[in-house]
Amino acid sequence: QVQLVESGGGLVQAGGSLRLSCAASGTILFINDMGWYRQAPGKQRELVATITQNGLAHVAESVKGRFTIFRDNAKKSVYLQMNSLKHADAGVYYCFGNIRYETRTSIRGPEDLWGQGTQVTVSS
Repeated sequence: QVQLVESGGGLVQAGGSLRLSCAASGTILFINDMGWYRQAPGKQRELVATITQNGLAHVAESVKGRFTIFRDNAKKSVYLQMNSLKHADAGVYYCFGNIRYETRTSIRGPEDLWGQGTQVTVSS
């Protein structure tokens, strides 16, 4: 069984910063892309940023220049540094990993696995 656990969300003033973390655990054989999506109330989930196993990053235009994604393969973790936060950045942030893993009976994946989400609230 594989789990992705996010942390680092919370309440921040507009213009402030937060760093989100996501750690994968379990019998993981390989992690391809990792990344972050977010979902604001009443809106569809949208891609924020992704990063390949080799560190090639892609960020959405709406956060370019303000958000940075990076990962630590040894820790099976991905991070999202968010600066100059705006009200529009508020929502639940979900991390994902495209993971190949082992169960008691088989090898599965690679498939996209998700964390439970962490809330980011931006105040005036």
